[in-house]
Amino acid sequence: MSATRLTMSAHQVKAAQVGAVAGIGGGLVFGAMMAMGGMLPMVGMLVKQENAVVGFMVHLIISAFIGAVYGSVATRLPATWLAAIGGGAVNGVVWWILGALILMPLLLGMTQMIFVIGEMQWMSLMGHLVYGVITGALFNLISRRV
Repeated sequence: MSATRLTMSAHQVKAAQVGAVAGIGGGLVFGAMMAMGGMLPMVGMLVKQENAVVGFMVHLIISAFIGAVYGSVATRLPATWLAAIGGGAVNGVVWWILGALILMPLLLGMTQMIFVIGEMQWMSLMGHLVYGVITGALFNLISRRV
């Protein structure tokens, strides 16, 4: 029984690693979208650096983490493109709610902005959906090859 646990644990680690790589891929595209919208300096403020380059690096670290979480969960989904893309989209929406609508305003001391949805938040939802779909698709593609 402990050998099975070890195998499952190794499988989960591999899935998290693949998810982190896929998350960086999705994060690169989402980060480019954020750069065009001038949002990266605000992400940098999470580490007290109002700087686009720092913001991009923070964004990629967060993207890798969220991708690893997705990879850990996605191993329970069917290994189909529809499940990967649908699961990725759901992941994007979940992290839009957690990240953009709750954690980001909270961590930046903008508590009055928690759950406020305006034009900026709708654009953020689009970015999170793009991130999720790309991350899901990359996870599916890479998982088939490793």
